[in-house]
Amino acid sequence: MNTSLSVIDAIATRRSIRAFLPDAVNRETLEAILRHACRAPSGSNIQPWKVHVLTGEAKHALSRAILDVFNDPQADREHEEEFAYYPREWASPFIERRRALGIGLYTLLGLTREDREGMHAQMGRNFQFFGAPVGIIFTTDRTMERGSWLDYGMFIENVMLLARAFGLDTCPQAAFNRYHRIIAKVLALPANETVVCGMSLGYADWSKPENQLESAREPLDNVVRFIGT
Repeated sequence: MNTSLSVIDAIATRRSIRAFLPDAVNRETLEAILRHACRAPSGSNIQPWKVHVLTGEAKHALSRAILDVFNDPQADREHEEEFAYYPREWASPFIERRRALGIGLYTLLGLTREDREGMHAQMGRNFQFFGAPVGIIFTTDRTMERGSWLDYGMFIENVMLLARAFGLDTCPQAAFNRYHRIIAKVLALPANETVVCGMSLGYADWSKPENQLESAREPLDNVVRFIGT
């Protein structure tokens, strides 16, 4: 379980991987990642995170349950997010950044807007955890407010960076949020838990074109303002 990446290297090499090798990740490594991730800060140390780690048949069962609905247009219309992840009204420059990412991904995959079947199939790969051997569902207590959700983001970032330190890759996935009722049923979640997001975790398959996508970042001058001397 030796790690070799510096924090800067882990941050610089983290990206959302959308095709994984089937190679298993051992339990000891998963426990180490999550144990260290739990050192994330949280207001008043309330630690609002709950983690559901799925492998093998448990992971496949959740995938099947969601895909059965996803592939049935009538059934799919009955599902919606429990909370708005994205803005209800898009504005510049955010919509341009989102479009650029989508165009970059689908260009690598050779997909066009007209190829609705191909687009649907690619979207469905979310719910197969992109072939990763480990699927994670993150939940929190329904009483949590925005501050605790911010804390939760720091915990999830820890998971992703620690995965890199162990030679693994991840893809955080808000796509699962739409199917929170299915997830709650399959995982037998308590009524007080709400789904935050999902995540794929494993070893990247670098032979797949989608894993060549590297999202752009704004120049520092566009996002940082220094005040004072």
